[in-house]
Amino acid sequence: MSTVERLNNVSHKDLKINTARSAELGDNVMFSLTFPREFRSAQAYYPIVFHKDADSGQFYPVILFGFQQQENLFLNDEGWDADYVPINVSRQPFSIGLQDGQRVVNIDTDSPRVNADKGEALFLEFGGNAPYLEKVSGMLEALHHGVEENKAFVDCLLHLKLIESFTLDVTLNNGSQHQLIGFYTINEDTLDALSDEEWAELRKSGFLTPIYMMLASQSQFSALVNRKNKRLNIAE
Repeated sequence: MSTVERLNNVSHKDLKINTARSAELGDNVMFSLTFPREFRSAQAYYPIVFHKDADSGQFYPVILFGFQQQENLFLNDEGWDADYVPINVSRQPFSIGLQDGQRVVNIDTDSPRVNADKGEALFLEFGGNAPYLEKVSGMLEALHHGVEENKAFVDCLLHLKLIESFTLDVTLNNGSQHQLIGFYTINEDTLDALSDEEWAELRKSGFLTPIYMMLASQSQFSALVNRKNKRLNIAE
């Protein structure tokens, strides 16, 4: 359930945002949207893959936090166990809306992060934006442009036939076997076999670095498996 309202310094002047990280606050998600300009920061901690929207059929890049729904292996009793928290996670409970053709900041007032007592203030005493809200506005702007960039990125990869489905088979320390399915990655063989003209096209697009960042992030799958094993050991 959510109630999305345009943020303003009158009806929302006393609100605070709890910026702690926990499942109770909505961080128990398996994956989250990302975009090429975030890949460099994200690939140091998380696998980056593609997800396909079931309704639209559109591909978009996501950061993986776990192997099943509502599993985030980066959450623990102290909060978020990584030095970088993705923008699409950090910006909650805010989003971008449109009013009279202009972008505005919306807030989900039903979010468990929203309260009147604990967390970051949104507005200064006399109505100006608090530093936290300025930071959020910057994140929303980056996310807006990132979503626009995603379409060009995906279209380029599809044109070059570089997106392929993959299955990750995982055997955990307790002997249980799992499969990660329903996600997509970059076909390295096809990438290596591109013609000189296609390589030139790819370099011109500016997407060559994000491709390599995405491929580099695959090394984080082993770290994610280790997190899963540690979680099982704690449960036992």
